[in-house]
Amino acid sequence: MKNVPYGVLEFLQGHQVELAEDLGWARISNGDLIKTAEAAGFDTVLTADQNIVYQQNLKGRKVALVVLGSNIWPVVLQHAAAIATQVDSARPGSYAFLEMPLPPKPRGRFRR
Repeated sequence: MKNVPYGVLEFLQGHQVELAEDLGWARISNGDLIKTAEAAGFDTVLTADQNIVYQQNLKGRKVALVVLGSNIWPVVLQHAAAIATQVDSARPGSYAFLEMPLPPKPRGRFRR
Protein backbone atom coordinates (compact mmCIF):
# COMPACT_ATOMS: atom_id res chain seq x y z
CA MET A 1 0.00 0.00 0.00
CA LYS A 2 1.19 3.48 -0.82
CA ASN A 3 -0.54 6.80 -0.05
CA VAL A 4 -3.44 4.92 1.53
CA PRO A 5 -4.80 5.47 5.07
CA TYR A 6 -3.65 2.82 7.56
CA GLY A 7 -7.27 2.02 8.39
CA VAL A 8 -7.59 0.22 5.05
CA LEU A 9 -5.62 -2.63 6.63
CA GLU A 10 -8.82 -3.54 8.47
CA PHE A 11 -10.64 -4.09 5.17
CA LEU A 12 -7.98 -6.48 3.89
CA GLN A 13 -7.57 -8.90 6.79
CA GLY A 14 -7.63 -11.90 4.47
CA HIS A 15 -4.54 -10.61 2.66
CA GLN A 16 -0.90 -10.20 3.55
CA VAL A 17 -0.48 -6.43 3.34
CA GLU A 18 2.82 -4.57 3.37
CA LEU A 19 3.21 -0.82 3.47
CA ALA A 20 5.59 0.76 0.98
CA GLU A 21 6.92 2.91 3.81
CA ASP A 22 7.74 -0.12 5.98
CA LEU A 23 9.60 -1.73 3.08
CA GLY A 24 11.71 1.36 2.50
CA TRP A 25 9.88 2.05 -0.77
CA ALA A 26 8.22 5.35 0.19
CA ARG A 27 10.49 7.39 -2.09
CA ILE A 28 10.33 5.03 -5.06
CA SER A 29 8.65 6.65 -8.05
CA ASN A 30 5.37 5.18 -9.27
CA GLY A 31 6.87 3.51 -12.33
CA ASP A 32 9.59 1.87 -10.31
CA LEU A 33 7.17 0.98 -7.51
CA ILE A 34 5.23 -1.39 -9.76
CA LYS A 35 8.44 -3.01 -11.01
CA THR A 36 9.81 -3.31 -7.47
CA ALA A 37 6.56 -4.78 -6.10
CA GLU A 38 6.38 -7.26 -8.96
CA ALA A 39 10.01 -8.31 -8.48
CA ALA A 40 9.35 -8.82 -4.76
CA GLY A 41 6.48 -11.18 -5.56
CA PHE A 42 3.52 -8.96 -4.73
CA ASP A 43 0.39 -9.56 -6.78
CA THR A 44 -1.43 -6.26 -6.16
CA VAL A 45 -0.43 -2.64 -5.58
CA LEU A 46 -3.01 -0.54 -3.75
CA THR A 47 -2.49 3.22 -3.95
CA ALA A 48 -4.37 6.51 -3.89
CA ASP A 49 -1.99 8.08 -6.39
CA GLN A 50 -4.22 8.52 -9.41
CA ASN A 51 -1.34 9.47 -11.71
CA ILE A 52 0.25 6.02 -11.51
CA VAL A 53 -1.92 4.60 -14.30
CA TYR A 54 -0.59 7.20 -16.73
CA GLN A 55 2.98 6.28 -15.91
CA GLN A 56 2.79 2.53 -16.43
CA ASN A 57 1.52 0.03 -18.95
CA LEU A 58 0.27 -3.03 -17.08
CA LYS A 59 0.09 -5.25 -20.15
CA GLY A 60 2.11 -8.39 -19.48
CA ARG A 61 2.64 -7.49 -15.83
CA LYS A 62 2.27 -10.02 -13.03
CA VAL A 63 0.98 -7.36 -10.65
CA ALA A 64 -2.48 -5.76 -10.51
CA LEU A 65 -3.13 -2.13 -9.71
CA VAL A 66 -6.01 -0.90 -7.53
CA VAL A 67 -6.27 2.88 -7.26
CA LEU A 68 -8.44 4.65 -4.72
CA GLY A 69 -10.17 7.85 -5.75
CA SER A 70 -9.25 9.48 -2.44
CA ASN A 71 -6.96 9.05 0.54
CA ILE A 72 -9.17 11.06 2.89
CA TRP A 73 -10.08 8.61 5.65
CA PRO A 74 -13.79 9.50 6.13
CA VAL A 75 -14.29 9.13 2.37
CA VAL A 76 -12.25 5.93 2.10
CA LEU A 77 -14.10 4.39 5.06
CA GLN A 78 -17.39 4.67 3.17
CA HIS A 79 -15.95 2.40 0.46
CA ALA A 80 -14.60 -0.44 2.62
CA ALA A 81 -16.58 -3.19 0.90
CA ALA A 82 -15.71 -1.95 -2.60
CA ILE A 83 -12.01 -1.79 -1.73
CA ALA A 84 -12.03 -5.35 -0.40
CA THR A 85 -13.93 -6.56 -3.48
CA GLN A 86 -11.51 -4.91 -5.90
CA VAL A 87 -8.46 -6.30 -4.13
CA ASP A 88 -10.06 -9.77 -3.96
CA SER A 89 -10.83 -9.74 -7.69
CA ALA A 90 -7.53 -8.22 -8.87
CA ARG A 91 -5.77 -10.28 -11.55
CA PRO A 92 -2.27 -9.95 -13.03
CA GLY A 93 -2.06 -6.93 -15.29
CA SER A 94 -5.48 -5.60 -14.28
CA TYR A 95 -6.32 -2.03 -13.32
CA ALA A 96 -9.21 -0.91 -11.15
CA PHE A 97 -10.10 2.62 -10.16
CA LEU A 98 -12.51 3.17 -7.28
CA GLU A 99 -14.39 6.42 -7.75
CA MET A 100 -14.72 8.19 -4.39
CA PRO A 101 -16.45 11.53 -4.75
CA LEU A 102 -16.02 13.97 -1.92
CA PRO A 103 -19.14 14.77 0.07
CA PRO A 104 -20.58 18.22 -0.58
CA LYS A 105 -19.21 20.95 1.61
CA PRO A 106 -21.72 22.37 4.06
CA ARG A 107 -22.79 25.85 3.19
CA GLY A 108 -22.25 28.34 5.93
CA ARG A 109 -24.69 31.04 6.81
CA PHE A 110 -23.41 34.54 6.85
CA ARG A 111 -24.94 37.29 8.92
CA ARG A 112 -24.77 40.89 7.96
